[in-house]
Amino acid sequence: MFGILLSAFNTVLAWLVRSVLIKFAVFFGLYFVTTEFVSVITAVLPNGSAVTGAMAGVTNSTWYFLDVFMVQTGISMVVSAYATRFVIRRIPVIG
Repeated sequence: MFGILLSAFNTVLAWLVRSVLIKFAVFFGLYFVTTEFVSVITAVLPNGSAVTGAMAGVTNSTWYFLDVFMVQTGISMVVSAYATRFVIRRIPVIG
């Protein structure tokens, strides 16, 4: 009876070590590397002052159509999609 309980305990312990703990360590490492790398990249990226300066020369009639078609929202979506694509495809740890 003791041998059966010991065998069951070893099986459960081996399952915990192989599947749960190893996966936890790997995914925690990926999460940590990702968050630290993204914080480093955001510190290096330029701010949006050049875009603000470029948009200062747009006339009021042009702004009306830009607002109707929600170009500012679309530009921010495209920029964030490109940034996400860069993070996913170019960093070997993530992609």
